[in-house]
Amino acid sequence: MKEVVIKDAVLQQAAEEGMDAFVGAFTQAMHDAIGGELTAENMGELNTDQVTLLAWETLREEVMDGGFVQLIYNGYGPFIFQNPLAKVMKLWGLPELSKLIYAGCKLWSKHQAEIERECSDEEFMALFERFPDFDELDDCFVEHEEEWTEDIAHYIDDHIENFARIEP
Repeated sequence: MKEVVIKDAVLQQAAEEGMDAFVGAFTQAMHDAIGGELTAENMGELNTDQVTLLAWETLREEVMDGGFVQLIYNGYGPFIFQNPLAKVMKLWGLPELSKLIYAGCKLWSKHQAEIERECSDEEFMALFERFPDFDELDDCFVEHEEEWTEDIAHYIDDHIENFARIEP
């Protein structure tokens, strides 16, 4: 296992900046520990909570930027929907997020091949019109993202030892 380390001063500053920065301090430390990018090869070097947090980071970035269609088009469907992210979110105390991920998984299974195929920018933009089933999921995610980020930050704070070692 890779040791993920965060300096206490970095963590204190992040906590003062808010929940996004607090969560970001942990994801950045994880990226630093694994050499920048999570891959199939280095995923086994992190524990379940750490991989889950990086999955949350990916889910959040992709959905906030372009919705579930973009997440799937960019190839993150298997990472988000074939790993136990939804189950772990429920265990972390986020049952509504878990339900949303399961709903996204059903739609991904139904539309995966069409959305993941290579296409032009114009064809990509048309995907949003072709798959309006994702709109409700996108809206729900955007509506609850701050609340979920706060809940995740609290979970991390209550289980810091699962995410990183804090050093002076």
